Amino acid sequence: MSVKINFATLDLMDALDLAVLIECEARDRYNFFAEQIGRRDGVDAASIFESMAVNEEKHGQQLAERRKQLFGDKPVRVSKTAIFDVEAPEFGAPRWNMSAFKALQLALSSEEKAYGFYDEAIKYVKDAGVRELFTELRDEETEHVGLVKKAMAALPPGSDIDAVDLDD
Repeated sequence: MSVKINFATLDLMDALDLAVLIECEARDRYNFFAEQIGRRDGVDAASIFESMAVNEEKHGQQLAERRKQLFGDKPVRVSKTAIFDVEAPEFGAPRWNMSAFKALQLALSSEEKAYGFYDEAIKYVKDAGVRELFTELRDEETEHVGLVKKAMAALPPGSDIDAVDLDD
């Protein structure tokens, strides 16, 4: 369950901290899924989740560096409870036999969810710096959606078929 964020009271430091937390949660969830499912071949659900985790890590690091440049070592004032499931895929979503295409669909849904979060937040933000940051992040999510769709289109035929358990 997420805590309601009062966007009207966010300052730029809190907004950056929220964004970092969102990226970290998504990274951790993708890593958990990749570990949970395990690798079967070069382009499977686990490899896609690993790739998404790397992307979320990079984005989180960029935001954290920006935060450090602007605010140094000031303590974080926002809580992880404020961002539960903003971008991260739902815990029960992956399956051991999930196809690469279905893993990308899950990633697409997560990127669209993040876009929706920032797009909605912008409506309530009063601070111009926070509004600019959230607009930038929303636009980056649009780019991520495009990248995932491109990856889906590039999959070889049959990538939408779940793996079968050969022991059955």
